[in-house]
Amino acid sequence: MTAAVASDVIVVAGILVLFGTIAWMLPDVDATLGPEGPPSHISTDPANLPYYTLRSLLRMAVALLFSLIFTFIYGLAAARLRRVGKVLTLLLDILQSVPVLGFLSATITIWITLFPHSMLGVEAASVFAIFTSQAWNMTFSFRNSLLTEPQELDEAARSFRLTRWQRFWKLDVPNSTIPLLWNCMMSVSGGWFFLTASEMISVNNTTYALPGIGSFVEESAANRELGNIGLAIVAMILVVLLIDIGVWRPLIIWSQKFRNEQSSADAPRSSLVLNVIRRSHIDDLLGAAFRPIGEALDVAMRPLGRTGARWPLRGAGRRAGDVVFAAACAGVLIAAAAGLVSTIGNGPGLAELGTALYDGGLTFLRVAVLTLVCSVIWVPIGASIGMNPRLSRMLQPLIQILSSFPANFVFPLATLVFIAWGIDINWGSILLMALGAQWYILFNVIAGANSIPSDLVEMTRNLGVTGFLRWRTLILPSVFGAWCEGGITAAGGAWNASIVSEVVSYGNHTLVARGLGSYITQATESGQTARVVIGVAVMSAIVVIVNRVFWAPLQRLASRRFSL
Repeated sequence: MTAAVASDVIVVAGILVLFGTIAWMLPDVDATLGPEGPPSHISTDPANLPYYTLRSLLRMAVALLFSLIFTFIYGLAAARLRRVGKVLTLLLDILQSVPVLGFLSATITIWITLFPHSMLGVEAASVFAIFTSQAWNMTFSFRNSLLTEPQELDEAARSFRLTRWQRFWKLDVPNSTIPLLWNCMMSVSGGWFFLTASEMISVNNTTYALPGIGSFVEESAANRELGNIGLAIVAMILVVLLIDIGVWRPLIIWSQKFRNEQSSADAPRSSLVLNVIRRSHIDDLLGAAFRPIGEALDVAMRPLGRTGARWPLRGAGRRAGDVVFAAACAGVLIAAAAGLVSTIGNGPGLAELGTALYDGGLTFLRVAVLTLVCSVIWVPIGASIGMNPRLSRMLQPLIQILSSFPANFVFPLATLVFIAWGIDINWGSILLMALGAQWYILFNVIAGANSIPSDLVEMTRNLGVTGFLRWRTLILPSVFGAWCEGGITAAGGAWNASIVSEVVSYGNHTLVARGLGSYITQATESGQTARVVIGVAVMSAIVVIVNRVFWAPLQRLASRRFSL
């Protein structure tokens, strides 16, 4: 049997196993509900753990697919539309700051109403919750890549008179592939982090439990079954290793062909899975199958116009349009503010707003400390990994395990440690938040360093530029934009993580840190909708203000002075 035939057999077998497993699980996803409605508990029998893990993987994959579609559509609009793009970017700031529980409390009833007699409603709510923990940093990454496209490539797209559809697939997506791929990995990590909240949904004094590894850990923690938690941790490590070997490592090696450089000084990397796929005929078969569809789409998209270049309007028409658009946005903001004030006034009262602001200030301090400390630690480490292929090959599996591992799986154990050692949860929650948020900085810096053209690296080596001078003139300027992107998403992730980091429990022991995360969590579980609205509004306002005042100027500086 030749290598090509063996590769074909392996690839076909893998595809059949994948789709067969999905088909086996689908009947349970759409199972009919009994008269008692969705279950509130699941079995903690360890024999169910493999099945629970597969169900969680299916939810993660579906959520990642929708996140990628959202990223392309929303990110393209935010980068290309001059007026609407500013509003979309502002909304993106708000959306990434809204915690998962905020989305769940607002949408769980909608999903259950859409699918009233099926588990599909709760499944959709869970997938949507995972989506809200994945999509935002991917969208930020794609938008930033579009805004920093090399000028010569933009001019080439115009010279070849590419249609907007052709430009998207021949320039926009390839140029963004490396940072977007690393952010996809980070998004999956974020999805694992919020898996317990997504599979064991507690809103309005009601609990909806879905079979999954996240709900298995949550149920085991409530029952004080440390052995089950240990088994779940082992299962997660195995899953992360398999995903790294079978998905992420081949994709990272494949993505290197999109580096913007004229030479390659690095030794080519290899992956057993990628080598098998390349030796097989799957590329030829997929190309032949999808080529007619691609050609048809190419023709259908021609009415959208040529090239995605930005041709600014000038004169009185542009100014009048800006005034009308600004007035419409101001009207929407005023109406939203009036509705919020009315909700607060008719509910707990405006005094509750002061409590939420004070709690928001405490959480803000935790997020600021976390972002600063993580930047000092992970920027030099991430840059070193991204610029050293050998180091990257050695450490990537470990990084994948640490980042993809749901840190809140160990929160029950952390609760016992905090109690035993007398650690104040108001300080300990910073560590718990960092376990989930720090990876945004590391992954983006690795992607930024990995994208440095080999031409520049060779030049500094030939000129004898080493040590601190090399960091100051090449590495830090090159990864500055990536750090900004990682910092803004890490801060947003930390705000989101506060909902599970400021309230931790094991058995009958519950530790609560004062902050906006615990404020929203307690209000959601007790069904106090007005307090949830107040907490989410305050959190969104703080995040937007910080992003506009601090992160936006840094991103403009990165785009203006440090763009490659």
